[in-house]
This record gives sequence, structure tokens and C-alpha cells, in this order.
Amino acid sequence: MAESKARLMAGNFSITGTATGGLDSADVNVLITSNSSDLDSADVQTIAGPLSNRNMVINGSMVVSQRGTSFVGLNGYGLDRWVFSGSHDGAVTVTQDTTVPPGQGFQNSIKFDVTSADTSIAAAQFYQFFQRIEGHNVAHLEWGTANAKSVTLSFWIRSNVTGTYNVYFLNNDINRFCPVNYTIDSANTWEKKTITIAGDTTGTWLTNNSIGLYVLFNLALGSNNLTGTNATWATSGAGISGTTQANLLSSDSNELYITGIQLEAGSTATPFEFENVGNILAKCKRYYQRYNRQANYSGLGMAVPWSTTNANLMWFMEVEPRANPTIEYGHLSHFDYFGVTGAGAGGVPTGFSNSGWAGGNNMDIGFTGSGFSAARAMLIEFDNTATNLPAFLAINAEL
Repeated sequence: MAESKARLMAGNFSITGTATGGLDSADVNVLITSNSSDLDSADVQTIAGPLSNRNMVINGSMVVSQRGTSFVGLNGYGLDRWVFSGSHDGAVTVTQDTTVPPGQGFQNSIKFDVTSADTSIAAAQFYQFFQRIEGHNVAHLEWGTANAKSVTLSFWIRSNVTGTYNVYFLNNDINRFCPVNYTIDSANTWEKKTITIAGDTTGTWLTNNSIGLYVLFNLALGSNNLTGTNATWATSGAGISGTTQANLLSSDSNELYITGIQLEAGSTATPFEFENVGNILAKCKRYYQRYNRQANYSGLGMAVPWSTTNANLMWFMEVEPRANPTIEYGHLSHFDYFGVTGAGAGGVPTGFSNSGWAGGNNMDIGFTGSGFSAARAMLIEFDNTATNLPAFLAINAEL
């Protein structure tokens, strides 16, 4: 049988096939990472998945932040797809930052700036950030079965607080978890960390549009939460469990940066998968779409009243949402409406809601007010009110 041979020069290539005979797409995927004319074993990586869409984490390079770039006392979503949570006696400002590991191609990182210290974390206290990954995006891991695949998490991190930190993996039912330790070895130095864990063969892992997997980074943990065993799947103590953890909150001079977070199938950490920013933004908008006021009195669209107090604004979303979304806004005073055909009063809406979505990219945004004339078109727009800023309208289908 003839042997298949090829000479590959510089660049990134995907090779799929056997060493002899014909090519077979089921045989192997190879990533060529060399930028030189000659290849050696260090340039070739065998991976367990495709060369594109390897990263199950969305916005791991921290380039998209529809809600803003600085968050004080954040408990909830900040940079897109990232949730920040804590119960402690300190204070932290989270920002989208431009401090990045040199020579790696990144533009942004998350920065945690401790502004008020908690020098002694109480037993039940914690501080962490995490991403909820949709079940559709982790279904190929086959966790909860005998075919469960290993995964590798890699990221770049920098802090003035050295020591042992903890990241852990958790299912939707909060009853299967695996904590893994890693260390920050040198203060104020960018370090790349790589963590590989075996897939869970026994738990229940959702593969629909609900939460398929949590990936959580702990930055401070009280003793009640230090109940896990390193790199071991367990069923108890899964709420916020780690094994050991440095206290980032120990001083108001502490800070931490992180970027380049990548989670992929297999036991090999491949180079970070840089994507077109438009692709990342579109992925983020499956979960959250925000429309900021670009100028005073910028129009949102035409609405049709169906009573004297109720109207519907037909809204076309940029991306079909993950699930039936809710409507969010900064403050009702940021909006106004007025009749444009026939008689019709103007004023400030008294509420917004999802008035109808059945899949797809369009929905009815219902709003209430007074003095409407049924079937007479109205314009709804952003007002020029300067209080309670920022002014925005958002479609929220977050996990």
C-alpha cells in the first residue's frame, strides 16, 4: 500500500489521515504551529477536536463588554458571558483592561482591583468569577457516560499575590464538581496555566440550551468552602468548593489580571483560538443584546397601540436569543413616545415587557403609558434625560 507523504512549510494547517493508504477523516487531527520553514516534533500537536470552534468558553479574550468597562461592587454579569460573585467584607472594582501578556496577541484582560481589604475571610465567605456554558456547546464531551472525554483549560494570569489558587468544574444540578489547584509563582508576572481533567462518567450533564457546565475561578475562599479533593470528581460540598486558596482580598493594594481563557476537548492545550471580534460579539448576543442611546432623541422604532394604555414595538434582534428573553433598561425616564398619525398623546412609558416571542429574530416589546389612540402609530425613542445613566434597552437571555 502506498505511503502518503507531504512536506509542509510555514503556517497553520489541518492534516487529517493515516500514514499509509488513503486519507480517512476519522484518523487524526493535527495542528501545525511552526512559523519556520522546517518542522519538527515541537511544531505538531494532535488535538481531539476541530481546528476552529475548539474553545467552549465565549469571550475568553475579554474583548466584548456590552454592559460597560468598569464595575464597582459587581455581583452579576460584567464583561460579556462572565459572572462575578462574592460574599465578603472587602470591595473590588472589575474592569476591562488593556494590560496583557506581551507578544501573545491579546488586546484585553479582566482586571480585579481590590479597593477595600478583607484580611480574614470568614468561614462561609468567598469571591469568584465564572462562566456558564450552554449544554449544546459541551454535548460533544459526553460527560455522564462511559465515553466522557477529558478537557484542558488554559489561561494567562498575573497578580501581585502569589500562592495556590483554585478553579473548578460544576454541573447544572450543583452535585458534581472537580476542583483543581494551580499556583501563581512570580509576583506581577504573566504566567500561562494549563489544567487537564478527566471527564465525569457518572454525573448528570445537560446537553440542551440550559447550563451544561460551570467553569469557576476562585479568588478567595473561607474554610467552609475548602472541602474538595484536588483533581477529583465528587458529589458533596459542591456549592463553592475548592481545596486551598490564596486570598486576593488580603490588601487594598492587590490586583489580578486574567485573559486567554480556553477550554477544549482532549489533553492538549492548543494555541489560543483568536476569532474575529464580530464573531465573538454575535456569540455573546445569543445571551445578551444591548442597545445604548447613541444620541438624544435617537429613535427605537414605530409602535402600534392596541388600547389607550398598551402598545407593541416590533423588534428585530441581531441574533436569535438562546431562550425567551426578558427586557431590561436603565430607567424609564430615558424614553419617550409621541403619536405620529392622527391624535395621540406623548409621554414617558410606565413599563416595558416581552409581549411575545416564539423563536426567531423578531419579538414584540410591549410598553405601557397613557393617552394612546388604538391603531394610531407612535414613535418610541430615547429621551435626553441626564439622570440615572446609562440609557439603554437590552434583550436578556443569559443562562
